[in-house]
Amino acid sequence: MSGSVVEANEEIEETNEIDESEAGGDDGERVVRRDAAVRAAVERGLLGPDAPIVGLLDVTGIRASAAALHRAFEAVTAPGTAILHAFAVKANPLVPVVRLLASEGIGAEVASAGELALAGAAGVPVARTVFDAPAKTEAELREALALGVAVNADNPQELRRIDALVRGGGTGTSVRSALGLRVNPQIGAGTIGATSTATATSKFGVGLRDEGAREWVIQAFADRPWLTRLHAHIGSQGISLSLLARGVAETYALAEEINARTGRRQVDTLDIGGGLSVNLASEVTEPTYAQYARLLAEAVPGLFDGRYGLVTEFGRSLLARHGTVVARVEYAKSSGGRRIAVTHAGVQVASRTVYVPGTWPLRIAAYDDKGRPKEGPAVVQDVAGPACFSGDLLAEGRALPLLEQGDFAVALDTGAYYFGTHYSYNSLARPGVYGFAPDGDGGLAFAVVREPQTVAEIVADSGGAHADALTTLRASERH
Repeated sequence: MSGSVVEANEEIEETNEIDESEAGGDDGERVVRRDAAVRAAVERGLLGPDAPIVGLLDVTGIRASAAALHRAFEAVTAPGTAILHAFAVKANPLVPVVRLLASEGIGAEVASAGELALAGAAGVPVARTVFDAPAKTEAELREALALGVAVNADNPQELRRIDALVRGGGTGTSVRSALGLRVNPQIGAGTIGATSTATATSKFGVGLRDEGAREWVIQAFADRPWLTRLHAHIGSQGISLSLLARGVAETYALAEEINARTGRRQVDTLDIGGGLSVNLASEVTEPTYAQYARLLAEAVPGLFDGRYGLVTEFGRSLLARHGTVVARVEYAKSSGGRRIAVTHAGVQVASRTVYVPGTWPLRIAAYDDKGRPKEGPAVVQDVAGPACFSGDLLAEGRALPLLEQGDFAVALDTGAYYFGTHYSYNSLARPGVYGFAPDGDGGLAFAVVREPQTVAEIVADSGGAHADALTTLRASERH
């Protein structure tokens, strides 16, 4: 089966023709929208000396990506097949973003009690919410089952906890949640180890190649008529289409084996995770959802014949292209013959890029003080952040039109894993985030997604209300 996956992937790569509608909207139109948004943000004061960093979200692009995902799987799936596309909330855990996707028919995949609460606040129906996490507490499991949220158990110990809850340990016997088990096909890593979840020693799921594990999984299903889903997520950025498809094929084969051994339609839904990589090297959207769906249809045809419901958990591929971090150049200087633009975007918004730049590079664009794309000869320069350590660089030795004081450095493809993973080094404030869309009169309308963090909020988050807690602590109070 794995051979057919490789052959199908090679065929797609040889064709290499991308329908722009499959890519979630025309790439060129996305650039035009972004340029207009940066200019408008400056004109309206969302960016400037007193607002030196913002995040911008392209609502039109997000809607287009959601539509492309729906089209891609509907094109290869038997009519009437139940399909839930659940957004991986960790990719952008902002309530308005989750609600926007919900309005486009996208559910929520959550990996903590906090993310579950965010999905609820966004209005995502519990029937369209999936709870995946490797360290769910008993209380979290009880809440999820009481709500009716789908739950994928990560390991045998967690499954035993669910056993007790299903038998009546707090939820009764009428559990409404769809319940599944996460497995790890242990098929290897992609190009980024930290985002590869199907390695031999991955912390996620039940390793199917461990001694006795496959037989244990089959028996676990046989013993639990209410266990009806298999879940496998192979990884995210850096995972090839062929490796993703191989993981799905392994999961499908296991479901077929379970159903054959139990003599009933025990597994009725396959959760195939997400993991579609984003091309961070250029504006071209590739791979596309349509490419991936066609590959799966060729490599694992039984997956789409209507016998199994499907769940996907895409995150980065839905949002990355449609977010932009814009930072004002506070100072421009030279050191050792190198030009340096000191901006307000660094490790606090791009920790992965700053600490592991070779793995998580960002494309940077230069805009002038009016928010217009800069032209002119490329100059090798560093784009530095505001944090107090020398490695706080968005880009090092990058050839760009010369960034000068008052200009803007724009970090592209930052719609996923940049707005929601703030790192409070130096107590730097979280930037405001704004969505933009056409206003119907040829211009743009902006909406607040998240207010910029204030200095007072920073103090409060840092224990400001308990300033005397340690100075008034007495030795006797420690006992």
